[in-house]
This record gives sequence, C-alpha cells and structure tokens, in this order.
Amino acid sequence: MTRDTRDSGPARTGGEGRRIAVTGAVQGVGFRPFVYRLAHETGVTGRVRNDAAGVTIEAFGPAAALDLFAERLVRDRPPASAIDAIVAEPIPHEPATRFEIVESGGAAERRVAIPPDLATCPDCLRELRDPADRRYRYPFTNCTNCGPRFTIAEGAPYDRPATTMSGFTMCPACAREYRDPLDRRFHAQPNACPACGPRVEVRDRAGARVEVADPVGHVAAALRAGAIAAVKGIGGYHLACDATSEDVVATLRARKRREEKPLAVMVADLDAARALADVPAAEAALLLSVERPIVLCRRRAGAPLAAGIAPDSPLVGVMLAYAPLHHLLLADAGRPLVMTSANLSDEPIAFEDGDALRRLGDIADLFLVHDRPIAARCDDSVARTVAGRPLVMRRSRGFVPRPVKVARRFVRPVLAAGAQLKNAFCLARGDEAALGPHVGDLDGLETYAAYERAVARLEAFLALRPELVACDLHPLYLSTRYARERSAALGAPLVEVQHHHAHAAAAMAEHGLDGPVLALAWDGTGLGTDGAAWGGELLLAEHARFERLATFRPLRLAGGDKAIRDPWRIALAAIRDALGDEAPLDRLPLLAGVEPRERELVDRLLAAGLNAPPAHGVGRAFDAAGALVLGRARARYEGQVALALDNAAHGHDGPPYPFDVQAGTPEQVDLRATWRALVADVVEGVAPGVVAARFHATLSRAGAELVRRAARTTGRLPVVLTGGCFQNARLAEGILGELSGEFAVYQHGQVPPGDGGIALGQALVADAVART
Repeated sequence: MTRDTRDSGPARTGGEGRRIAVTGAVQGVGFRPFVYRLAHETGVTGRVRNDAAGVTIEAFGPAAALDLFAERLVRDRPPASAIDAIVAEPIPHEPATRFEIVESGGAAERRVAIPPDLATCPDCLRELRDPADRRYRYPFTNCTNCGPRFTIAEGAPYDRPATTMSGFTMCPACAREYRDPLDRRFHAQPNACPACGPRVEVRDRAGARVEVADPVGHVAAALRAGAIAAVKGIGGYHLACDATSEDVVATLRARKRREEKPLAVMVADLDAARALADVPAAEAALLLSVERPIVLCRRRAGAPLAAGIAPDSPLVGVMLAYAPLHHLLLADAGRPLVMTSANLSDEPIAFEDGDALRRLGDIADLFLVHDRPIAARCDDSVARTVAGRPLVMRRSRGFVPRPVKVARRFVRPVLAAGAQLKNAFCLARGDEAALGPHVGDLDGLETYAAYERAVARLEAFLALRPELVACDLHPLYLSTRYARERSAALGAPLVEVQHHHAHAAAAMAEHGLDGPVLALAWDGTGLGTDGAAWGGELLLAEHARFERLATFRPLRLAGGDKAIRDPWRIALAAIRDALGDEAPLDRLPLLAGVEPRERELVDRLLAAGLNAPPAHGVGRAFDAAGALVLGRARARYEGQVALALDNAAHGHDGPPYPFDVQAGTPEQVDLRATWRALVADVVEGVAPGVVAARFHATLSRAGAELVRRAARTTGRLPVVLTGGCFQNARLAEGILGELSGEFAVYQHGQVPPGDGGIALGQALVADAVART
C-alpha cells in the first residue's frame, strides 16, 4: 500500500464529509500529489486514491474549507491533466487528523483515465542539460508532467507494476522521490535515473552490440557522417538521417522503398523549426503542445533542407523533440534530422527489438536501442492548421487514448472497426469514445495482425467486452471482415454503417451535435447504399439515419483502382464526358507522356463502360484536375496529385469556373462546364497556379450552393465539413468563407476528417440504430 501520513494541517472538529469522483486524464500527471498539497493548504483531511475510473477523494472539514478545496481542484489542476467530470456527494464526517494518498482501487466501469505520452517538460530538460544534476544526459528523464504513459501501460489503474517499468527497481534516491507527495516525481511511474533505470546501447545491423562510451554521441557522429540509424523511441522505432543531405535522403528513400511521400523532420526547438519553415502563431502552438505532432508548415526559401524531404511540395512536416533521447541526439548531431517511421512502405512501424533488427537490418546502418520495452506501437501524430484552427490529420501518439466525450451515452459497449485505409478503430462506453492509435492501411498481413493486437490491447486495458460491433458497408474491407468475425464470436449484433454517414456522425460527435445536420462529406471513395462509389455527398444526417440530398456527377475510373494510381485516366474520363470527340487531346501536356496504345485502350473502356465504374468522389475530381493542370500522369501515393494542386494554388486567386446543379433525387453537381473552361485555360497556357486556384474556388462555390439549396427545404441547420478532402485547407477555408454568416459551420479539430476518424462515427451510428 502506498500511504503518506504527514499531517495535512491542524485537525478540525466537527464539519462535513464529501466523496469527490474525478474522471478524465488524471492518472500519471501528478494529480494525487496536487490533491495532497491542496488539502494541506486548505486544511482538509481525508484521502485520495486512483481507481479504474479516475481519482476518488474523500475529504473532511468545515464547509467553507471543502468549498475552497473543490473550487481550486478545478482551477489549479496540473497542466497535463484533463478533467472531464467531477461528481461530489455527501458522506459522514470522519475525525481524521491528516490527508493520505492510499492504494489504488478498482471500479465497476473502467474509464480512460491514463493520459497519452507527454513531451519532455522544461524542468526535466533543465536537468538533462545540467552537468551538476544526477540525471545529466540521462535519456529517460521524466516526471509526473512528462514522459511515456500509454506506450508503457499494460493495464489500469496506472501504477508502476502495470507498466513496462516493472522490471526496473528504483534506487534509494528515486524511491524517495517516488514516495514524496511534495516531489514532482511522486508516483511518476517511469521514474528512473542512470543508477537504476533503462539504458541505451548501440548495435550494428546484424544485432551485435557495439561497445562505446557514449551511445548517443556515437550515433550522432555517424548521422553527421551520412549514416542511417534506427532509433528506438516512445511508441516505436524511427529511421533517422541527416535532413540536409540530398544523397543521404535519397539513400533512405531507396532502402525504405518510399519514392516520393514526404518525410518528417525533427528539430530541437521552435527557433530551429523557424529556420526551416514559416511558423505562424497557430502552427507554433501546435509544435509546442504536449502532444508534439508532426505539423505541416510552409518551407522557407533557402532553408537548409534536402529537396528530397518533400519532393515538389512547398510544405514540410516538422516536429519538435519530445523525448530526452531526441533532445540529446539532436544536440549532438547539430542539424535537423529526418525522423520517419521505421518500416518498409505500407508496413506497420517496428516497436519490438527483435522484429526491428529483422525488418530494418537492410535499411539502417546502426541501431540506437534501449531496454525499456514498448507495450504497443504508436506512430507520430500529424496536424496542420485550417482557418487558423488546429486540425489533427493522424491521431496517434500524444492524443491516444484520450477519449472523445459524447453528448449521449452509449447504451452498450461498442467496438467500431474503422475503415480500410488510414485505419483507427474505436471503443466506446458510457459517455466516452476512445479512438485507438493510427494503424495504417489494412493491405498486408503484418498490418492486419498489428490491428488485431491493438484492438485486443485497448479492450483489455479498458476491461471492455463489446456488446455491439460496427463496421463499414464495404464487404471487402479487412476491417469489415474482422468486425463480422468478432460479432459472431461475441454473439453481438453487427451494424454496417455507410461510409459518409459515419464521417458525418464523427463530426457531429466531436461538436456535440444531435442532428439533424447538413453534412458535406467529401472524399475519394466510399461504398454507397446503391453499390456505387460515393464521395461528393451532401447528406441530411442524424445519428440513426441519413438522406442523400446531393452528389457530384460521376467520373468513370477506367481500370478500376488503377485509375487512382494513374490519374490521367480520370482526367481523360472528365474530358471525354465534357467535350466528347472535340477534346483537344493532342494539345494537352498531360497526355504527351502516355503511350498511344494505352490511351486508346482507356478510351475504349470509357466508351463501352467496361471496367470503368462511375465514382462520385470529389477526391477523384481533384485527381483529374491536378493531372490536367500540372501534367501529372502518375501518383506515387494516395492524394499526391490533389495535394500538389493545392500547393500550386498558393498565392494565386481567381473566380470560380462555371458549373451546373442538375435537379433530381439526389441533385447532382455537374462539372462539365468546369472541365471545358479548365481545358481551355490549360491549352492557352494560363499559369497552373491560377487554374488551380479557380478550380478550388469552383468546388467551394459548388459546396456552398448545395447547402443553400438544401436549406430552402430543411431550414438553416448546422453544417459539418467532413471527409478526407477537408484536410485541404484552401477548400475548407473557401467553403467557410462562402457560408459564414449564413450558417453555423463546423470543421474537424481533434478527430481526423478522413478515414482515421471514421470509427467514431460508426460507433455513434451503431448505438443509435441499436436503440431503434
């Protein structure tokens, strides 16, 4: 039992008693010592304990003292904590003479009380850099305000025996800190020092230990000399190299098989980030947040970065060091470092030592490892700003497992399986929905196995047995197959949720909207209830049902999914749809590099409608426009051409192209007039940036027009912008500009608008359907 029996102040005679239950992220963040100090300052006696739902306080004293205690409990809480709810009830007064911190207890309903992993705090950084401190240059320095949490937790309540630190016995000095409620390391579960804690070492690519006096300094010197290192971090391994060297970055790309997708860059501090990119206040706040995501910023002209970091893109993904090991490595290397997930393309990030050596031996020249196990992989999160507000695009380390609070409690525990791409699942119970860490695209056996393990871990962590399972409508998604198997094994009902309805419900959940809402749900592809590929939808949405009010005239995908990798095929479909045989194909730079026989084959497929399914997705329209405007026939990764079109539009402006809205059920945005005008501009040599800006303006105007037309019947309902297309800042800001002042418009913030957030919507819809 952990118990502190120091006197909390003068004993009070008489008085009242209150039991105060606090839920939220209140474990592992110094909350109990904060409560202890607060009790001492206010003259309250009693006790505080962790339990599986959060923290419970039993406090005794005069009513005025208890009132002040309760007020300051919220006002002065630790900065890394997050209080979701405080429930107080009277209990009989006890003649206690002190305040105690006592052993953790259980709870009937386990809530998400453990915080995400927290970036190194200023106090620990000072110790790390102080030669006189006993933790000088110690790569695992932490306290209750920082350090790993979720990635070392193996159960709840969050106590050291239930973490991967259980194998490290604290030395007397660390044990004193751990037991002292007035110390900032009181019950910091990863607490350690060089005498008793984890250690780093260097290994070669064959796994043999390399004997060096300073492992971090040795690897930093190797990075300066052009090596590629695998670095074990908080939620997995990174591949690190010199971000200023074109040759080294090219070597990393070749070994990792990542041809053009951007690489993240890690720097020591905000000043170092500003040397590489423009960092306005909103982006700076994201970079400095305790979550420490990768933040998309605009690269500075002349920045000392290899062009191969983000080919053909003015944006660069920057993150600040978030672990002591990173701070040491960057200081010793003296330059920005590529810090990208350690895997081959499309594989899950490596996090176990043996697996890392096996999978990364052909990529990394050396390994910087340590002996603190990682309980589960957790990739870096990715964010940007849209309309001056943060937008999480990939929700993982730093955010997981922080729950999303929902306005209407779930009737029964729900498992939502998520989508096929950018997968993140969701477990929901009570008034909380916990999105799991980013898993990635469920295209390979290793990723699917990682997905299964991640679900099982969070279920065990929450002691949650699903009584309802939700998934996408698409029968070929591996997440759908998993949901069906789990539903059968559990004997739990299965609810299949239409893709864009789930997107809408996710946005509604984030903002506490009950519905109905008008939801612009725009992405690449999602299976519709009619079997077609949707993705340019205006829905009248509630939790349990939706109505499809409008969509986009479809474009045919010649060759099916191959058209997404070869967007010239989608561009040709748009041209043929708009111009027929009058299309000036020979005057379009895009088609100059396409084999005539391949073009003729695609033309025949389009004409006959063979192996050319129609797709309504706005993402596909972006692919077509990007291919036409920029002459980009191929895409190396999903969304590459659309992102390039967005980048090209920066600094340019222009009026929308013409378009039509065709009456019907649903209505259809007809872009044939747009394609005709756009093709004419391309043929006439109008600057690509101007054409790109006008195309964005067209879609913004079209979205606003659909909302206004719908409102004539529905009234001025709240509007939500959801789906992967709304990661595009220019598009989202354009529609916000069109509709602001007329409608209340909600965009995503903490929940990704793309498929990484869709499981939250699936859970909400499944719960609502199960009620009916």
